Amino acid sequence: MAQRVTLRKRQPYNTTSNRRRVVKTPGGKLVVHHLKKIASAPKCGDCGLALPGIPVLRPRQYATLSKRQKTVNRAYGGSVCAPCVKSRITRAFLIEEATIVKRVLKAKAASSKK
Repeated sequence: MAQRVTLRKRQPYNTTSNRRRVVKTPGGKLVVHHLKKIASAPKCGDCGLALPGIPVLRPRQYATLSKRQKTVNRAYGGSVCAPCVKSRITRAFLIEEATIVKRVLKAKAASSKK
């Protein structure tokens, strides 16, 4: 029969915050190690991919990091990934170009009527 182990915390239920692993010590005893929750990576706001350059931590641990470790030195750094920022910039540029072309065509049409 397997050796029994005693739980270190008072909570006996198998919940996500109460994950545990049985570990054998060098003395041959089996003890319970309580595991921390697995952290998920911060995601891009547009495409949902994990943001590169930002560590994967639990939410409270970001408070102990300095600002340079929490962001990337770019527009929207730390909230949107680089390809999405690039597509935003090109989209804005193309929309601006389209409005300028419309304005020029409208002016050309007005001058041809006169």
